[in-house]
Amino acid sequence: MITAADKPLSEDAIRRALDEFSIIVNDLQVVLIQQYMAILQRWNEKLNLTAIRDPLEILYRHFCESMYAAVAVPIESGRLADIGSGAGFPGIPMKILRPDVELFLVESNIKKGTFLAEVVRELELSGTRVLIGRYEELFEELAPLDYVCSRALGEWPFLGVGSVRSPDGSPCPTLDWRPRPPRNTQVAELGVARSDPGAKISSAIPACGNKNDENVGVTTK
Repeated sequence: MITAADKPLSEDAIRRALDEFSIIVNDLQVVLIQQYMAILQRWNEKLNLTAIRDPLEILYRHFCESMYAAVAVPIESGRLADIGSGAGFPGIPMKILRPDVELFLVESNIKKGTFLAEVVRELELSGTRVLIGRYEELFEELAPLDYVCSRALGEWPFLGVGSVRSPDGSPCPTLDWRPRPPRNTQVAELGVARSDPGAKISSAIPACGNKNDENVGVTTK
């Protein structure tokens, strides 16, 4: 029996969700989202990559929120490291939206790293590398970076103020997703540019795509 969770999301459903975040995608990007979701759901049966099972919620929570960060900062190109990438969020959706970005997916778990490598291979994401290890051990290999992002990674003693530098030596914008206490569903807080103590809220997104709900802030330089 095919359940709702087994059915791929249509192109219209994907475009409608992204439109709530003012994100415009082309036909290829829609296909990449569909392929990525299919790989995620397939691997998630054996490897706990995400607790979210509903495709529409996956779309809002993982894809829309991740892609919005690339719009809000904004990011068009440059070297981006996703620290503790896990299932590839936020890095891979940002790469799908901004193909000119050079992406480094840093993950210490070998099984999750294998999953990430499979996604990169199947989606044919050029300019994308999967690095197995911890960020603090790989810093020299990654540097210089233009952006660093992570999602609910915890405390970052190795990403203190000014510790991540852009090619010109200036502090690198650092985006951090933090979970908020749930209401009807848990939402994510797009958070702190830790390399810039003077960062300020520059924009906001609807929580889980609901424009009438609380907003989620994006902090940038």
